[in-house]
Amino acid sequence: MDGTNLRRGLAAAFLALTAFTPVFADEGGKDDGLPIPPALNVSTSHKGTFGGVKVDYKAVVSDLPLKNQKGEVYADAVTIAYLAERGGADRPVTFVFNGGPGSSSTWLHMGLMGPKRVVVPSDARDAGNAPYSMVDNDQGMLDITDIVFIDPIGTGYSRLAGKGKPEDVYGLEEDAESVAQIIREWVRRNNRWNAPKYVLGESFGTTRAAAIMPYLERGPEPVRMNGLILVSQALDYTGSTPSHDNLVAYVTYLPTEAATAWYHGKIKGHGDNLEAFLAEVRTFATDEYLPALFKGSSLPADEFNRIAEKLAGYLGLDVAYVKRAQLRVLAGRFLKELMRDEGLSLGRLDSRYTTDEVDDTGAEPHYDAGSAAISGAYSAAIHSYLRNDLGVDLDKPYYISGPEVGRNWVWQRPSGGYYEPEYVNTAPQLSEAMRYNPALRVMVASGYFDFATPFFDGEYTFWRHGIDMARVKMTYYEGGHMMYLHVPSLKAVAADIRAFLAGK
Repeated sequence: MDGTNLRRGLAAAFLALTAFTPVFADEGGKDDGLPIPPALNVSTSHKGTFGGVKVDYKAVVSDLPLKNQKGEVYADAVTIAYLAERGGADRPVTFVFNGGPGSSSTWLHMGLMGPKRVVVPSDARDAGNAPYSMVDNDQGMLDITDIVFIDPIGTGYSRLAGKGKPEDVYGLEEDAESVAQIIREWVRRNNRWNAPKYVLGESFGTTRAAAIMPYLERGPEPVRMNGLILVSQALDYTGSTPSHDNLVAYVTYLPTEAATAWYHGKIKGHGDNLEAFLAEVRTFATDEYLPALFKGSSLPADEFNRIAEKLAGYLGLDVAYVKRAQLRVLAGRFLKELMRDEGLSLGRLDSRYTTDEVDDTGAEPHYDAGSAAISGAYSAAIHSYLRNDLGVDLDKPYYISGPEVGRNWVWQRPSGGYYEPEYVNTAPQLSEAMRYNPALRVMVASGYFDFATPFFDGEYTFWRHGIDMARVKMTYYEGGHMMYLHVPSLKAVAADIRAFLAGK
């Protein structure tokens, strides 16, 4: 979802740039399509130490023209790949993307999986202004896997091209089909058909990771994944959509709210053991809170008062506020209310972050404190890194967040007739994919302080969609949506991903 830092890198030992005159979609000379960019292939050589192993590797920034069923180019996808010099055709490869929809891979690239990472304060302080520091990412995994960062169409340098139209890519299924095509075409171009293959997605990138499975596993050229790594999972949006009429979300958000209150010192009598405290909150959420919400106005007064007292204790809020809310404290309002007396609002992506907004009387935060604290650093970093370390200097912007995606995105395109809106849900695709591929393994990484994709929703989602939990590893960290911003969590999640890739 978010992340990028700056640092001037070592000059490249080898640089190959191939370019030719742009081709336009209409061969008859009439310009009725979008330009097709010149071919891109920039390769630089580097050295690094990953997992205690010294690795010589290439960084390859290249494009993949995507074609429709008529053989017409509709998009130009740009990937950034890191390939070990001594790797073979059967070396594992991990495809990485962020979410949005509309986010580039900047955040995972510069925060967790790339060979360099941007340094931001681990304790949720603002990252300040440039210059920012870039360091070697000693948590990287190039010793055990090649890594390919995918910027979906409309993000990074990837764009619509030729005959492409927004409706070809800016939708849930269209996005999944195009990203699956990027993976397959990269495999084809690089002859990695027989390599173990993994997908690592974050946030909506996990929605996409499940959605691409049918497009990869079926059809004339099936491609099987060995494993999926879901960072801040968002498969079934029922439990991650806080709204007045959604009883489920009050329950799935409660442990995250309690963890946040614990972090900010608003919980009394529960000590320093966060995991033990959250186990207690989970039990209350399902065994007492959910039945109370279901009963609504039929709940007896004494039971209402008992639940309100207990709920307020877990939320760190005044019981009178909880009662006025009828036991239903919306997640967004919690972020504004918890530290209102101190004039502070909390972050949505990471509730460890605080900000002093102008309006202390607002119902919800006006902006995300976490995003505001780090976005400048990640943007400066990826732009500086691409040009100074990787030798990429294109005459077009690298979109951290694609403006065209947001303007044109459609979650569902009806084929005709009436249809009713529903929560986005790609968990059934994952469940079926795990049956279609009985060896497919899944890792789910969640941050305790994540208000975008609450960790208890991950449990709720995986419990109720017929997913084989024997092949699922759930991991938790004392960070937020991007748990790797917190250095202890960065080390922990990197170790867990490394173990997952190693089959442990």
